[in-house]
Amino acid sequence: MSNEDPPGYAIRPARAGDVPTILRFVRELAEFERLAHEVAAEEATLAHNLFGPRAYAECLLAEADGVAVGFALFFHNFSTFLGKPGLYLEDIYVVPAARRLGIGKAFFKELAAIAVARDCGRMEWSVLDWNERAIAFYRQLGAEAMTDWTIQRLGRGRVEALAKG
Repeated sequence: MSNEDPPGYAIRPARAGDVPTILRFVRELAEFERLAHEVAAEEATLAHNLFGPRAYAECLLAEADGVAVGFALFFHNFSTFLGKPGLYLEDIYVVPAARRLGIGKAFFKELAAIAVARDCGRMEWSVLDWNERAIAFYRQLGAEAMTDWTIQRLGRGRVEALAKG
């Protein structure tokens, strides 16, 4: 996609045929994050939600000689304060053998270009507090930790219970 991809690597939008690769990367990322027990995604679910009638998220793949070596999955959120969409990076992952070659930075540059083209007011993502290498990388990009904010979550069971009243 970009003229500035690391030598030997290219970043491109994912296609429906990439779903098995995306799911493999999701599982590898979950293993790294010590959260493999939480992965419930299946190929059919990902295919429907990424490439079905209503795409809820988008995905970029990094390739080396036609072989996928990483992914970045993102979607738009919205800032009422800015009155603009934002780009939320849900997951980014590069296989261990391809790390430290500039692929992570290439992903962020491509995501930033997408955010600029779509007039997004900001980019956001979360990182586990123990992942010091990732945090250091994000600081090098100029990212700031949002220390005044904490993530809140309702799991599916609690969402259903709340919806029922």
